[in-house]
Amino acid sequence: MSAGGTGQAEPDRGEAGGVRTALSGLTTRGRSFLAAGIAAAICAYVLGQSDLLRVGLLLAVLPLLCATVLYRTRYRVAATRRLAPARVPAGSEARVHLRMDNVSRLPTGLLMLQDRVPYVLGPRPRFVLDRVEPGGRREVSYRVRSDLRGRYPLGPLQLRLTDPFGMCELTRSFSAFDTLTVIPHVEPLPPVRFSGEAKGYGDGRQRSLALAGEDDVIPRGYRYGDDLRRVHWRSTARYGELMVRREEQPRRSRCTVLLDTRGGAYEGAGPDSAFEWAVSGAASVLVHMLERGFSVRLLTDTGSAVPGEGGDGFSGSGPETADAAGLMMDTLAVIDHSDGTGLSRSYDVLRGGNEGLLVAFLGDLDEEQAATVAKMSRRTGGAVAFVLDPDTWVREATDVPRPGDRHEERLRVLREAGWTALSVPRGAPLNALWQQADRVRSGLAAVSGETGA
Repeated sequence: MSAGGTGQAEPDRGEAGGVRTALSGLTTRGRSFLAAGIAAAICAYVLGQSDLLRVGLLLAVLPLLCATVLYRTRYRVAATRRLAPARVPAGSEARVHLRMDNVSRLPTGLLMLQDRVPYVLGPRPRFVLDRVEPGGRREVSYRVRSDLRGRYPLGPLQLRLTDPFGMCELTRSFSAFDTLTVIPHVEPLPPVRFSGEAKGYGDGRQRSLALAGEDDVIPRGYRYGDDLRRVHWRSTARYGELMVRREEQPRRSRCTVLLDTRGGAYEGAGPDSAFEWAVSGAASVLVHMLERGFSVRLLTDTGSAVPGEGGDGFSGSGPETADAAGLMMDTLAVIDHSDGTGLSRSYDVLRGGNEGLLVAFLGDLDEEQAATVAKMSRRTGGAVAFVLDPDTWVREATDVPRPGDRHEERLRVLREAGWTALSVPRGAPLNALWQQADRVRSGLAAVSGETGA
């Protein structure tokens, strides 16, 4: 949850000064009274009727007096906005809580609250507060909902003041605003085990030395707090001081999620489009792998990763798991189509080392792009690709794709290169495809004589 700004509302003064601002706040009733008063005064002057002149002056002075008093009113009002939650999945609701405190010694008049929200989140909420006593507090709330991911500003909060006669209304605004982050929908995935892949931690895990620095290449000197059972006596005798051994710890398995964001790879827009399915799928796999203890990394076709992640990706254990997932979800919340036409930049990043498990969400591929993706599997411990079928996402599928068409040819190229490549038709559930990928990979492993852990 996040807190909005707190402070005193300031009047919108306009460019022509306070007088013009006050007069611009006249309501239809106030303008009617002013026009009637002026007309009555003119008629009284022409007809010589002094009583009518007094009535006209009264009608004209009343809205002007209300506008002047209302403009010079200085309520000391503090406002706070709170989002619950501040990060919400697409299609879910968040509640915005507004609290208004009267910090002055005088009661307020009629207050009308209006919070500015983007059109995609719904209509602008409006509330009416009758009277707030000195030191009093009022709380109201409203709901917002978006089917489109993104970051949406909420605020600033506006106060509309009115006089008891309804002659004038003035708007005063706070400067603070909050941001609602709508993240992609995350689909829970079943716990599968791709053959040949080690778990984040578990039996059959690989082990490596935990290096704390360059000095750990050989036994290092004893430090306060080191376990005496780690003392290396041979080195201690050699150097004449206590030396401790390096310890071993499990090496964390790695998973890289590649998201194809090329604008030309997808057609259509909106929450049900192919690109939104790919973004949601990438988010689901990232969260699933983090929960299983993997070190995960999000990579796009431009070769860029999530800002702030280390070279090995985000850790999937300990209290940092939620923070890592939140940072990646924030990145996916605002990710958009790239201007690139190829996948060579992501290939350059992947060929630098062993990436462990590679899960790719790909749009439409041409022959050159398919060849580039095929080479990515050489430096991985396993590669799974979800390739969206452009024909079914543009229009509803009316028959089974014909063997030998372009989409099937791209899948064949990936499979021959070692990918577990699956076609993604329109509306396919990711959890079913996730299990299907595991079955396909297990079947290939059985044919080739590979034994799973």
